[in-house]
Amino acid sequence: MGRSGESGHLLVATNKRARHDYQILRTYEAGIVLVGTEVKSLRAGRVSLVDAFAQQGDREIMLHGLHIAEYGFGSWTNHQPRRIRKLLLRRVEIDRILERLREGGLTLVPLSLYFENGWAKVELGLAKGRRSFDKRQAIAEREANREIAREFSRRLKGRPRHQG
Repeated sequence: MGRSGESGHLLVATNKRARHDYQILRTYEAGIVLVGTEVKSLRAGRVSLVDAFAQQGDREIMLHGLHIAEYGFGSWTNHQPRRIRKLLLRRVEIDRILERLREGGLTLVPLSLYFENGWAKVELGLAKGRRSFDKRQAIAEREANREIAREFSRRLKGRPRHQG
């Protein structure tokens, strides 16, 4: 079991823009080093992944730009909303990620933030930036797949194709 008797998966925030702007090559799960008031704000859902990104910092991976709003009932011990936070990964994974980032053209973006058995986790994506042409192509591909799925569903249900 995790902390405070919790179990399961509780999604706190997602970065929908990341999957639009980047082609995700590989995903990783990392823990985050947080202070108490940050955890309380996360549980209340007061977080934004919009400008967040991860990068190397002294052989570690650090999360920059993650906004966790100050806790409303916090005192002088409250946290800075946009402070740099250390990510917790195995040394082998860190070395592998940093090696890929050094190759160039790749970046590390947070895709979602959630609680897993009471522990705050972030899903990171090793990503390659998309140009506007690639974005349009991805949208067209997604629309075509939806249309194929609709037609398949219609035929399974024995309905004729929609005329119009």
